[in-house]
Amino acid sequence: MTAMRSAGIEALLFDKDGTLFDFEATWGVWAAGLLLRLADGDLGRAAYLGDIIGYDYHRSKFLPDSFVIAGTPDDLVTAFAPEFPSHSRQELITMINDQAEDAPMTEAVPLDPLLRQFAGHGLRLGVATNDAVRPAYAHLDGVGVRDHFDFIAGSDSGFGAKPEIGQLTAFCDAVGVAPRDTVMIGDSTHDLLAGRAAGMWTVAVLTGPADTDALKDHADVVLPDIGHLPSWLGLD
Repeated sequence: MTAMRSAGIEALLFDKDGTLFDFEATWGVWAAGLLLRLADGDLGRAAYLGDIIGYDYHRSKFLPDSFVIAGTPDDLVTAFAPEFPSHSRQELITMINDQAEDAPMTEAVPLDPLLRQFAGHGLRLGVATNDAVRPAYAHLDGVGVRDHFDFIAGSDSGFGAKPEIGQLTAFCDAVGVAPRDTVMIGDSTHDLLAGRAAGMWTVAVLTGPADTDALKDHADVVLPDIGHLPSWLGLD
């Protein structure tokens, strides 16, 4: 297990949803609330809007191929815009981000002690999410861990969105660590493809909708959750 630290790992970059936070426990609740709000309380309309984005409203569950799993708020607006011609894109973005900011976040594992452990070993830490940065800050603040991160970027931070590598290279530039000495940790192929393209190590976790078969070809290792990272890194 000590091989990973001897390989020169100096920084960890985390996806947020499905990685730091359990995806279904968080975003299933958010989606139901957003759809009902957009539908003005009409359950049939809410279910119809759910079909558009790959969300089963009646089961409160995202379908495995839903674009929302690894998408951005802008992707969501593009899908919804034809249904709301009287709303501007900015109005829809604001509504989506307001609802996301209030989403009930469920930590994939207890984050504070884990992040303290990483920092205690001198690792630089960052978040690269396809969520907008405002709800990302709110979610990290909500569980008291925002200050553990040296870098936080969202899809609207000016670096693009995964699977593009802009957020990843911006993190490396910000903390002064080479991509080859950095690990990208995520629950979707978007995270892993970005990590590989940036020249990073890639770790997949199973706290999002994707299973091992979907992730294993793009990852150096597949772990049940980020709580297994210390052993893989040789920190235990």
